[in-house]
Amino acid sequence: MKNIVITGSTKGIGFAMANEFLHAGCQVTLSGRRANLDQEIVDLLHDMKDRYIYVPCDVRRKEDLQRLWDLSVEKWGEIDIWINNAGVNTPHAFALETEDTYTRDVIDTNLTGMIYGCQVASNGMLSQGKGAVYSMEGLGSNRMIQPKTILYGTTKSALTYFMRGLSMELKGTGVIAGRLSPGMMLTDFITKTPDGQEATIRHDPRFRKIFNILADHPETVAKFFIPRMLANTKNDAHIVWLTQTKAAMRFIASPLRRRKLV
Repeated sequence: MKNIVITGSTKGIGFAMANEFLHAGCQVTLSGRRANLDQEIVDLLHDMKDRYIYVPCDVRRKEDLQRLWDLSVEKWGEIDIWINNAGVNTPHAFALETEDTYTRDVIDTNLTGMIYGCQVASNGMLSQGKGAVYSMEGLGSNRMIQPKTILYGTTKSALTYFMRGLSMELKGTGVIAGRLSPGMMLTDFITKTPDGQEATIRHDPRFRKIFNILADHPETVAKFFIPRMLANTKNDAHIVWLTQTKAAMRFIASPLRRRKLV
């Protein structure tokens, strides 16, 4: 039975992974900025209530991440897998027009928070003598530039560089670092703005066409990720759901395969 910690795991791909790990028999620490889990999640996980805990955590604060580690170790004894999943986006606007609050938040959460998480988890795992740290990639990790999303993309491009460098620094220590590449998913990143309003981009015909061809539900991606993380022993692993081959095949099949996610 492996022990898992996932930041940003109260919704989207974070919660989908937590749920999948639990169904695989693992013990899981969920976390998010809210003081408590939504009752809907508590009800959904009722049958597994002895195998998960929830720890409030704002990844922008390193002391919160240290507390997340400490309480998880106190509960489970040791941590086998730590996943830096917490992330935010900015409004769909040009970088020059993005307010300072959104700019700071996307950098502090997606990049600084990820680095803090890696520092806390890696140091804890080095003390254990084992463990795996993963971080969630996104648009920008493949160096693709999409206007009105470049602040988010910048953080994800830097994340990839950092994780590859971290894997080199951890070489031979018994602790490994890897990256998760989920592709496009139907989550709040697409359907809502950072303020919780309906996102206008989902009504763009060009976006809708591409999204309906390439995107998936987070539960689908989680089912792919979890067994591979549980089995992986390789440092600098890159677990990719939407490969270039898979994407090409979906475009080829799109005239015959009607998919409607948005």
